[in-house]
Amino acid sequence: MKFIKIMALMALLLTCQLFFAQDRPGREKIKALKVAFITERLSLSSGEAQEFWPIYNDHEETMETFRITERTQIRAKLRNLDAISDAEANKLLEQHLKLEAEKQAENEKFIQKLKEVLTAKKTILLLKAEEDFKRELIKRYRQNRGG
Repeated sequence: MKFIKIMALMALLLTCQLFFAQDRPGREKIKALKVAFITERLSLSSGEAQEFWPIYNDHEETMETFRITERTQIRAKLRNLDAISDAEANKLLEQHLKLEAEKQAENEKFIQKLKEVLTAKKTILLLKAEEDFKRELIKRYRQNRGG
């Protein structure tokens, strides 16, 4: 259960990261910083990196597809929440639950693939590194805004 909460928090923070980084010239720079950050934190050998990054990048693309679906099909309709009926709200809830289940299944598949190329410890370190990177990114964003 705790794993699910951690994954949900990671998804939320990644969504925030992508929201702030979207369509900005620095998006590629952020991606490069993330790659360097994760590589350093995991101490990936060149062999591990060759196997790890295709799996990781595929997972990131899939999760981005989920985020786009969530934004376009669910959150967009929430902007005018007062105008939707209970039946439409119920349909949105069902879509949300289905999307969350699909994301959970994808995360489980991702972890299984990682276990084939990384140790369990490095897999956990990846989850922590992603969280740490998001925190650092938010910290830098706030500093740059003067907040």
